[in-house]
Amino acid sequence: MNRSNVVKGRQTSPKEQIWSRPYTAISIIIGGLVLLILGCAFSIAKGSKDIPLEEVWQALVAFNPSNSDHQIIWELRLPRTIAGALVGAAFAVSGALMQGMTRNPIADPGLLGVNAGAGFVLALCFAFFPGLSFNQLILFSFAGAALGVGLVYGIGSLAKGGLSPVRLALAGSAVAALLVALSEGIALYFRISQDIAFWYAGGVAGVTWSQVNILWPWILLALIGSLFLSRSITILNLGDDVASGLGQRTALVRLGAVLSVMVLAGASVSTVGAVGFLGLMIPHAARAMVGVDYKWVIPTSAILGALLMVFADTIGRLSNPPHETPVSALIAVIGVPYFFYIIRKKVRDNL
Repeated sequence: MNRSNVVKGRQTSPKEQIWSRPYTAISIIIGGLVLLILGCAFSIAKGSKDIPLEEVWQALVAFNPSNSDHQIIWELRLPRTIAGALVGAAFAVSGALMQGMTRNPIADPGLLGVNAGAGFVLALCFAFFPGLSFNQLILFSFAGAALGVGLVYGIGSLAKGGLSPVRLALAGSAVAALLVALSEGIALYFRISQDIAFWYAGGVAGVTWSQVNILWPWILLALIGSLFLSRSITILNLGDDVASGLGQRTALVRLGAVLSVMVLAGASVSTVGAVGFLGLMIPHAARAMVGVDYKWVIPTSAILGALLMVFADTIGRLSNPPHETPVSALIAVIGVPYFFYIIRKKVRDNL
C-alpha cells in the first residue's frame, strides 16, 4: 500500500502533503550558483589548449581581438558554456513540470516522446528543407515536440479507464521508439545520417553566439512561466480531485505546463540534440532534497541541471583528448542506474 498520503494511520490533508525544506532549497540554490560560476570558469579555461583563469578574466572584461586566447574564449568556449547551462536548466525544469503534472516520478521529455518528436521533425527538415535558419529550426522543433506530446496523450487516453501515469509512460516509450525509428529511416534514405548523428550524440560543440542569442529568450521566458505555474503544479501533484476541490483549473494548468515543456525541450533539442535522463533524475533528486513544493523544486532543478550539463560537457572534452565523449553518454552513465533505483524504490514503497 502506498503510504505517501497516510501519517500514523490517518489520511493527511493537502497542506500536510505539500512538505518542503525552504532553507535547504535556498542553500542549494546559492551554493549551486557559486559552483556554476566556478564550473563555467573552469569549462572556459580547459580544453585542447589550457588558458589561465587570469586570461579568461581579461578576455571577459577587456577583450583584445588580436589575442588568440581571447578569440578562443569568446568565439568557441563562452557560447558553448552558456548554451550548456541554458539547456541543462531547460531539460531539468521541463522534466520537473512533466513529473508534477503527471504525478509520475519517471516522467521526462525523453521518456514521454517530446525529444523524439522534436528530433523526428528536425530529420524531416534536414531531408526536405536543408537551408532553414536556426530560428526556423527552433520553431519546427517546437512543432515536433507538440507532435510527440499529442501522440503520447492521444494513445494513452484511448485505453479503458483513461490516462494514468503508467499508461502515459508506456505510450511515451512506444511513441519515442517509433519516432526514433522513423528518424533513422529518413536519415538512411536521404543520406543525412551524419547530420542526424549529432542530434543522437547530444552536445554543445559548435554552438555559436547567433544560436545562443536566439536560444536564451525562449528558455528564459519558459523558465519564468514555469515559476508562475509552480504553485498550480504543486496542487496538481496532489491529484486531479484534490486540485479541482481547491478551485484549480486543471486543464488550463496542464496546457500551460505542456506549452512550457514544448518550448524548453524543443529549444534544447534543436540546439544540442536529445540528451536523455537529465530531465528525469535532476527533478527527482531535487524533490528528495527540498520537498514537493514546486516553488522550490523548479529553481533547484534549474540550477542542478545547469551544473550537471556544464560539468558533463567539460569532462567530455577532457576525458579523451583530442576527441570528445558525447554528453548524452556521460549523463546516461549516471542516469541509467538512477532510473533503476527509482523503479526499485517505487516498487518497494508500494508493497
